[in-house]
Amino acid sequence: MRAMSDPAALRRFLDADARRLGFDAVGVVRAEENAAAAGRLEEFVAEGRHGTMGWMPETLERRRSAKAIWPEARSVIVLGLNYGPDEDPLANLSRTDRGGISVYARHRDYHDVIKGRLKELGGRLLAKADPGHAVKVFVDTAPVMEKPLAQAAGLGWQGKHTNLVSRAFGSWLFLGSIFTTLDLEPDGQGRDLCGSCRACQDACPTDAFPEPYKLDARRCISYLTIETKALVPLALRPKMGNRIYGCDDCLAVCPWNKFAVNAREAKLVAREDLRSPALADLLRLDDPAFRALFSGSPVKRVGRAKFVSNCLIAAGNSGEAVFLPLVRQLLHDNAPVVRAMAVWALGRLAPVEAMATREDALARESDADVRGEWLAVGTAEA
Repeated sequence: MRAMSDPAALRRFLDADARRLGFDAVGVVRAEENAAAAGRLEEFVAEGRHGTMGWMPETLERRRSAKAIWPEARSVIVLGLNYGPDEDPLANLSRTDRGGISVYARHRDYHDVIKGRLKELGGRLLAKADPGHAVKVFVDTAPVMEKPLAQAAGLGWQGKHTNLVSRAFGSWLFLGSIFTTLDLEPDGQGRDLCGSCRACQDACPTDAFPEPYKLDARRCISYLTIETKALVPLALRPKMGNRIYGCDDCLAVCPWNKFAVNAREAKLVAREDLRSPALADLLRLDDPAFRALFSGSPVKRVGRAKFVSNCLIAAGNSGEAVFLPLVRQLLHDNAPVVRAMAVWALGRLAPVEAMATREDALARESDADVRGEWLAVGTAEA
């Protein structure tokens, strides 16, 4: 490729090549510190709203700006890949015998889909530019504040649910970024168009938004089912319904989704077996079966024990006695988190049985969390 000294020509190449590689949105922002976003993050951590995500305060300084990650960076290219669903993401919530998996996790892991394309795009951009420049690519694998960067690059704006909203794609954009030493002309910042709407706030099952534009991760179902290793607080379990991996409620109700389109990338179309999986099948998963089912899926990273414990919460919320044989079996699982949530599910589905077996179970159980669940059986808190 012939080097381009004209910045406008380089930008035209960037836009065209990004589209060729399947990206649906592209924008550029200078790599200076984003003081407003850094201030919001500091507040988030200072108030403890990050919960058990210890890596948030540990990487706080590096999240302040692109230059804190790579001092030589001059520009950040932010790219979006549409993953709009082809069906109502909330339709499955009324099916109590089924598990609800977030739209983003019903297909191939987006990290795998995007990262190779970012590397290809970055390499081709460098080949077109004057010699001596460099790039680094990131897809949710480094302390990069991707949503504020995407807003600053004009891809959309951070809505009241703190996620990115796009006029063209609604709430359904995966984000990746290319840091570069190239000095590229930046785009204008995205304008907040939420107005007086509070649909996302009102839709949250667990009241995870103390106020607009603020998230308390400790109450967010995505955090509870994916990020935290701690037991889900008793008061929040009934609010989770059948959501077993992530939650789409605040995204799905956004009015800007009326402009959204289905994902055109085949690897981001939902797998049929993950659209509405049967809870009974998921509760039967051992570790090899879990790994096989979720090979290539982001669900795999939470591990079988955490995932099955989420499914037990869903079973307990179902009110369906058909799950009792599986719940009883999982009372003896090797994983304490699974045993703990099996106790809770038993208490919800068969409270008399749970009370009758509690003393014998306590005599055999040594794990503090599981014992705590047995002791809570029959109490107002449970």
